[in-house]
Amino acid sequence: GWCPLSHAGAKTTQLLVEPPWRPAVLWDRVTLTCQGLGTAGATTWYKDGQRWEQNRWDRFTVTESGTYTCDRHSRGLSALVTVLNYHLVLQVPGWTLLEGDTVTLHCRA
Repeated sequence: GWCPLSHAGAKTTQLLVEPPWRPAVLWDRVTLTCQGLGTAGATTWYKDGQRWEQNRWDRFTVTESGTYTCDRHSRGLSALVTVLNYHLVLQVPGWTLLEGDTVTLHCRA
């Protein structure tokens, strides 16, 4: 499933990541989707804090490690998502966890 990286109602723009594991790793073929109000194609992407002109689609597959955020139709920046290029990583589910929840961890190499 999709993993929204901002709490519902906290921001009007949400950045969804697939697959829904944190941290996101480049070799997982991470897809980012920017959701929010406004017309399709009105998305501005930022990579490592800089406006990123290479991609103006609402959805794309990440090809470079870095920290990404987006803005839909000037409604405010989404939460950040960092995509790493690590060779060994311990991943947790990307959704909010509460005390007492059963958690599946992924040790990936």
